[in-house]
Amino acid sequence: MKLTVDEPKCVAAGQCVLIAPDVFDQREDDGVVVLLTEAPGVNQHRAVRESALACPAAAIQVTEQ
Repeated sequence: MKLTVDEPKCVAAGQCVLIAPDVFDQREDDGVVVLLTEAPGVNQHRAVRESALACPAAAIQVTEQ
């Protein structure tokens, strides 16, 4: 699995951080998503997929490898 985020699309809802805090964070000044890892471990895949689905701006792209 590989992740990318489209920061300009992010609306700072924070759902990704709530669901997968080891993979996503938010900038303090504006709340925009920060990707902590582009290749999460297998144990994080389910939460990452859920985060992508929960993102109201569809700013998280998941590529299955």
